[in-house]
Amino acid sequence: MKPEEVLDLIKKSGRPLSFKEISDFFSLKASERKKLKRLLRELILEGKILRNRKGLYLTTKEAKLVTGFFESHKNGYGFVIPDSPKETDIFIPPHATMGAMHGDRVVAKLELRKKREGRIIRILERVTKKIVGIVEKLGPILYIQPRKKNINQQIVIPSNTKVNPGSLVLAEIVTYQDPNKPLVAKVLKVFEKPKTPIEDIEILMYEYDLPKKFPKDVLDASEKLLIKGISKKEFKNRVDLRELPTVTIDGENAKDFDDAVSIKKTRKGFILWVHIADVSHYVKWNDKIDKEARIRATSIYMPDRVIPMLPPQLSENLCSLLPKTPRLTFTVEMHFNNSGERKETIFYPSIIQTAERMTYTSVKKILIDRDKEEIKKYKNLVSHFEEMAELCEILKSKRKKRGSLDFDLPEPEVLLDIKGDPQAIIKAERNLAHFIIEEFMIAANEAVAEFLYSNKIPCLYRVHEEPEANKINYVTKILKNLGILKKDLKPSDFHEFLEIVKGTPYEETVNYLILRSLKQARYSPENVGHFGLASECYTHFTSPIRRYPDLIVHRILKEFLQKGKLTKEKRKELEETLPNIAIHSSRMERKADEVERDAIQIMRVWFMKDKVGEEFEGKVTMVSPDGIRVRLEEYYIEGFLHISHMIDDFYQFDEKRYCLIGLKKKRKFTIGTPIKVKVSKVNIEEREIIFDLL
Repeated sequence: MKPEEVLDLIKKSGRPLSFKEISDFFSLKASERKKLKRLLRELILEGKILRNRKGLYLTTKEAKLVTGFFESHKNGYGFVIPDSPKETDIFIPPHATMGAMHGDRVVAKLELRKKREGRIIRILERVTKKIVGIVEKLGPILYIQPRKKNINQQIVIPSNTKVNPGSLVLAEIVTYQDPNKPLVAKVLKVFEKPKTPIEDIEILMYEYDLPKKFPKDVLDASEKLLIKGISKKEFKNRVDLRELPTVTIDGENAKDFDDAVSIKKTRKGFILWVHIADVSHYVKWNDKIDKEARIRATSIYMPDRVIPMLPPQLSENLCSLLPKTPRLTFTVEMHFNNSGERKETIFYPSIIQTAERMTYTSVKKILIDRDKEEIKKYKNLVSHFEEMAELCEILKSKRKKRGSLDFDLPEPEVLLDIKGDPQAIIKAERNLAHFIIEEFMIAANEAVAEFLYSNKIPCLYRVHEEPEANKINYVTKILKNLGILKKDLKPSDFHEFLEIVKGTPYEETVNYLILRSLKQARYSPENVGHFGLASECYTHFTSPIRRYPDLIVHRILKEFLQKGKLTKEKRKELEETLPNIAIHSSRMERKADEVERDAIQIMRVWFMKDKVGEEFEGKVTMVSPDGIRVRLEEYYIEGFLHISHMIDDFYQFDEKRYCLIGLKKKRKFTIGTPIKVKVSKVNIEEREIIFDLL
């Protein structure tokens, strides 16, 4: 008797079952019933079944309950993001959270179907176990004010704790009480006030409970693989592609090279080879390295450091496609006609040796700037880069025609000095070289997903659902009030509308608003397509060094190609494990995004701390009843202008027109409005930059 057999019985019964009925079905002896009780308890904890008031067991689906993750807001409300991509998010009002914290896995009951509003009825897994915050005192009570704004719970610490109010501490929650009582925590560490941004990021790592180093047994296993290296035996049953002119194209500071590309132009079109590091050759299912990689799920990139998914012996050496070094890869060979239609795809293990380690800057110099020195330096590869650019434009145009959304929103890049302090924070440049790699990776990911899907092989898909109606209505209302839009906006119109505003003063505003209306892409064993890419079938295959789902997809594809099929046992194993891997990987990806955002914000406040009193030009990026968020023109930095700092008039928030408007002078601020501000205050502890209006 296995958990899946018990779950299958409850699913197929069509009605709630008693413990006795389940026990009788499996003909259990008295001594075996303890095991059944344990299995049922595990299924309840996993959120797959529940026990109703009559003591009967039924699936959460039958009970019309939804399992998912809770995303909380600083104002107390939140949303349950369902595990199933076919379910829409559920709004949870402040009184119905049951004390759930941001990131907790929960079961929610939908109560207002039209509004998609519900309440949390069970917390399956507590994710937040440690917090960083300031100790404060209220009478005899010591409590912690968390640094994370989306933690709304009261957190008290024992009154005999030897810590001064105002101290920044790391605390572990020891008691999760009922929703109306505060959480109880014990102080683990008192931090010294950070003197540098690097010290502040160290504290951030405690805040998110990030791993500081790899376990010794994982490092030892990785070291053994590195010492062993690549032997000639491993070339066997691989296609030798070392003679192909192959390159990696990455950023200047990259150390983990997942992918390399080669191209050949033919009379019929193009042959594109996308070579991906064959991590699955070294990291096997459930070995020490694999278990640690599964927990981490993704590499995290911060301005001053990387927390890798795999140990450096693999991520920066043995698996990384280092220049002019033989490396084991998995190749996706795609044959395109002159219109960009993929006519043939072949997958196979391979061995490559890159001709050069190229950077985006260098390829741009060759293709866009026509830099004579750079062209001379890489003269043997120039024609290949030109062919890549040609195919990229064809593929990009084809993707745009089917309705793919291309958001050209700038991202911040932190330039550090030798001590690790921020010298400048600028808009990261994206050029043709970035688009080439992006297009080729999308093509490879689609090719793999379509192949596995058409062969009915269990897989982890990268899915992205359509935005919800209320979000579209909200964006439509703002754009109409800004005078940019006349008719109602539908998801199918997004692509066309983004093209219409391209090059206009409203381009960034529209990109920003539409992007905010979209759901976050995630992993799922169910293929529901990818709305943002307008792709019916998509997966992640091209980054197995830094994303765990890619490593899983490699293993599945490799096993199917080697054996021509998947055994029943393997299918069953995948059907059981993939949902949990998808849920965990999606959650860790969100966590990584939050860490990366906070790390950049730390760099921003430290950079601006000496600029109090200085004046800057900027642009409004968000409007609320409390004030406006402003991004500076000179630096890629945002800060907040509170309504109380706008002293030239009395301002009111006009929800219909989505703007702040002065009652006397009628001065109006909405998204995209140019503005002049002065830096009023920089709060390192709160990571806030506050502006005054000029």
